[in-house]
Order: sequence, then C-alpha cells, then structure tokens
Amino acid sequence: MKRIVSLALVSVLALGVLAGCGGAKAPAGEQQPAGQQKEQVTLKVGATVTPHSEILESIKEAAAAEGINLDIVVFTDYVQPNLALADGSLDANYFQHVPYLEDFASKRGLDLVSVGAVHLEPLGLYSLELTSLDQLPDGATVSIPDDPTNGGRALKLLADQVLIELKEGVGVEATPNDVVANPKNLKIEMLQAEFLPRSLQDVDAAVINTNYYLDAEKNLGLKANVLARESAEDNPYANIVAVRAGDEARPEIKKLMELLQSEAVAKFIEENYDGAVIPAF
Repeated sequence: MKRIVSLALVSVLALGVLAGCGGAKAPAGEQQPAGQQKEQVTLKVGATVTPHSEILESIKEAAAAEGINLDIVVFTDYVQPNLALADGSLDANYFQHVPYLEDFASKRGLDLVSVGAVHLEPLGLYSLELTSLDQLPDGATVSIPDDPTNGGRALKLLADQVLIELKEGVGVEATPNDVVANPKNLKIEMLQAEFLPRSLQDVDAAVINTNYYLDAEKNLGLKANVLARESAEDNPYANIVAVRAGDEARPEIKKLMELLQSEAVAKFIEENYDGAVIPAF
C-alpha cells in the first residue's frame, strides 16, 4: 500500500514539474486561452476613395493584429463624412485638412478635432489638351473647387503662377471677387470638387484636388497633363484624421494614428502615388 501511495505522489510531482516548465508559454501553433487574447474593437472610419481608403486598407491587417477591426466607410463627397462623424455614425474620418475641418465645423456648429496629419496632396492645375502654362490662351476657362478653403488655395495657385493677381494679404481666403488683375482674361468657374475631373472636357484647365484626380485616373481612365502643382513647402493642408472632441485619448484612436504614421505607410505612399501624395509625418 505504501508503495502505491509513493508512486502516485511521484506521478503528481512529475506532472507539476512539466506544467511549471511548459505553463509560461503555449506550444507553437496552439491557441492562447480566450482570456489572454486581444479584445477586438471595431473602429468605423470614413474616407474618400483615393488615396485615403487605400491607405487605410494598407494597415487593416496590422490593425487586426492590434485588436482593431477597421471598418472603412467610403464617401464620394466632402460633406457627409463630417456629418456622419458628428452624429456618431463614424468613430473617425480621414479625408480633409485642418482649414477645411475648422471652416466646416464652425459653420455647422460641430465639435470635431484633428488627431494628426498623415499625408499632403498638393493641388494640381490639369489640362487634357495643353502641356504647359504658356499654352493657356487668352480668355481660357479654368474650373476650381467651390468650397471656401480649396477655392482659396486654387486661386492662390493661379496667382503663384502669375496667371492672376489677388488683393494684397487675402492669401488662401481669396474668392473670385478678390482678383484684382487678370491679364489673360481667364474665366474662372467654381464647381463642387468631386465634379472637377469631369469638367476637364469642357474647360481649358482645372485646379483639382489630388484625391479626386487620382480616383478619376484609376476608375475613369482620365489622363491629363499637370501644368502646375501647389508647393509642398510650409503647406498647411496636410490631410488629417478627425474625431469628435473628447475621443482623442481613446486607445484604438491612438493605435490607428500610430499605424497611419508608420514607416510602412510612408513606404506605401511613396511607392503608389508617384509624388502626387506625400507623407506628412
């Protein structure tokens, strides 16, 4: 009887030793207990198609590894993403720059804030027929965005190319009423930004937001010549991620920004957009 008890005791001790050796780490390929796995959090982020949703898609796998299910909601305009963020339909959006966000939020009474910049899209002056600025004829029609911030940027781009002269000190807050000299008698038409690529067939040139041009190039086969591009130096129009005020410290928002401002994203941008999109971090 004593021998049986001793053998049982030895067996228990042996199992205890094995458990002590193997308990610190599960064998390779064996799933961790449910309590030790990262809790999955769904983060719903609104974005315009190109390049914003594409950049978000590039981090989806890395986000999942960090416990974030990235749900990308694609928009085709500049109005709905902020309204959806404000009403709680989204956790964040990624499509705009700070001047646009501040102007939109102020006019609509929305409490939205930036949590960081990801990339810059210098505005471009495009044409289907012309290949250089000096070919722009007298009386040419040029279309530009109709929203206040991008419209002002477009006019400043034309002024920087000495195509027009703006009232002194007006800068990017310019409107067509601030044009004080127009030596080529340009006819400036204002259109919603998303319609500008399609306007190229009806105008001599158009100032187009890069995301809309890239989207039209990819999905409509648009091929236009770049006559001029906005300078990237000291440019305040980097595209940012926006959230509702008070959500800046949410762990999943912080992790999203960490992923978006990573070397992997910088490499993705540099390899896919041929200088039309530039990392801003």
